[in-house]
Amino acid sequence: MGTIDTRTNAFRVLIVAAAFVIVVAGMRAAASLVVPFLLAAFIAIICAPPLLWLKSKRFPTWLALLVIILGVACIGGLVALVIGDSIADFRTNLPYYQTRLQGQVTAVQLWIESSLNISVSTDTFGSYFDVGSIMGLVTGMLSGLGGMLTNGFMILLTVIFMLFETSAFPAKIRLAFGERIRDLSALDRFMRTVKRYMAIKSLTSLATGIMVGVWLAILGVDFPILWGLLAFLLNFVPNIGSIIAAVPAVILALVQLGVGPCLLTALGYLVVNNVIGTIIEPRFMGRGVGLSTLVVFVSLVFWGWVLGPIGMFLSVPLTMTVKIALENDANSRWLSVLLGSDTTEKSA
Repeated sequence: MGTIDTRTNAFRVLIVAAAFVIVVAGMRAAASLVVPFLLAAFIAIICAPPLLWLKSKRFPTWLALLVIILGVACIGGLVALVIGDSIADFRTNLPYYQTRLQGQVTAVQLWIESSLNISVSTDTFGSYFDVGSIMGLVTGMLSGLGGMLTNGFMILLTVIFMLFETSAFPAKIRLAFGERIRDLSALDRFMRTVKRYMAIKSLTSLATGIMVGVWLAILGVDFPILWGLLAFLLNFVPNIGSIIAAVPAVILALVQLGVGPCLLTALGYLVVNNVIGTIIEPRFMGRGVGLSTLVVFVSLVFWGWVLGPIGMFLSVPLTMTVKIALENDANSRWLSVLLGSDTTEKSA
């Protein structure tokens, strides 16, 4: 009897693993369709509370929705305008930056040869410090940031239709499942968790972007608003987002202003990210997310691989969805515990 149960459990594990692989492969293949829908879903989650608040103040549904959508469109348009103009200006100045960087690389090579008496081949040195690749990295990051906005109209339309369904959705769930779902506590808990996480992360990311932009403006680095906006957006990517955001600004400071301002730029990013990321944010984010640090990092890599850059941005909310789904099934609750950050034992 025990052998049969063991085989049944093993067979069940294989079926679940196979289904997981198929679902992940399907999501990766359909990423171009899934990503705008997921992004629209989380924008709608953020916009739902203001919409319901306006409706509670006796605003007609169409007027409340119009106010929210105009706000989202204005913010998205402003971001697109800043990114578009800055990318165009950066590309215009790119030959100048490349020339400056090439001169600095050559100066480093001459210093190594004269001060350290080490003969370095120009071709060998150039292969390690390829100016075109370094500046191409910066341009590629900016182009990728601009590419996130290419589906803006489709995302906006999806958000509109989702917000139309906001007030009627719980009633539809109860009508569809009847007695099989007595309450919507799991769904409500998920919505509250995601909204709390997005609120905390939005505020800390906004503070990060403002401080970075102000610091770069003080130092005189070109395009401080763009780098502040990049710091704001990439701060939503856990663990490594802030590091990635610092790379183009530090390189530009080196090319434009020299070694001293470059070090000050790196120091500014280090101070801002440490103060916000290790002191301010963890005081609130532990309760707001409830995921272990390892799970956050692994989810970042996994969702980034499946869905691309937007998957990294949405990695924590998506993993929270999985955690809550596992938590509400007695057979999979142990997986939810492993994903979480809470180590205190709970009495039955």
